[in-house]
Amino acid sequence: MAVSVCMATYNGERFLQAQMQSILDQLSPLDEIIVVDDCSTDETRSLIDSFCDPRIRLFINDRRRREVYSFGRAIGLSRNAQIFLADQDDIWLPERVGRMSIALERAALVTTNFEWIDADGKPLSVAVDGVRAGGSGKFLKNIANIFIGNTSYFGCAMAFRRDLVPLIQPIPAYVESHDLWIAMAANVIGSNVHLEDPSLLKRRHDGNASWTVPGRSLVAKLWSRAIFARALVDLRRRRFTKSGLPSFVAEPDLGSSSPDQTGCERR
Repeated sequence: MAVSVCMATYNGERFLQAQMQSILDQLSPLDEIIVVDDCSTDETRSLIDSFCDPRIRLFINDRRRREVYSFGRAIGLSRNAQIFLADQDDIWLPERVGRMSIALERAALVTTNFEWIDADGKPLSVAVDGVRAGGSGKFLKNIANIFIGNTSYFGCAMAFRRDLVPLIQPIPAYVESHDLWIAMAANVIGSNVHLEDPSLLKRRHDGNASWTVPGRSLVAKLWSRAIFARALVDLRRRRFTKSGLPSFVAEPDLGSSSPDQTGCERR
């Protein structure tokens, strides 16, 4: 199956070179990387252009729109059967694409674990929950864990089938976390696989574009719970009203096209 890698960038020149190379090394000529840049003010776009790889397609937002919008736009621009999400500052481990592609043969979404590194690439010890293989089919429990904040669904560790796109797109403007939105969608339709082995090195540094370790106020946490509840209602409604959703999944236990490219492409 051909792969689309969806990446959102913003002032990512510091670590982007290593991440892009770790991804390109695993892609075939039929695969693609969709990069949506959120109006970077550094050399991010020039660095991407320097690869001059026909598999890379670069698009630029009209204004700062943050990562949820940018990832949603990248997903909408993707064309291949399997969609991988990628942050700009991580490093993919070898065989990531191969292992996750195999898992996608039996589920709409696959999520892995990862190992933390610092800005210099040195291992970090960070307390964070990890996905467990035994939890793959516990859809109600997975949704409950998302709701209470006890989960390890990170977009950078996800890949999903194109069958899931009609359910997750468009991502509502109120959604704070595209990764948890996608994870809830897969659990709502009962098609989700956890792989316990790490598939990437996740970098933690002073310039991370999005928060990854809980440290929010009580009010912010309560607001997030309300958003998750609204998201769950919306996803269940979409599940029964949208056409083109995965036909191979079990019933839930919840009761822009682009022209062909010939070189470095920018939109």
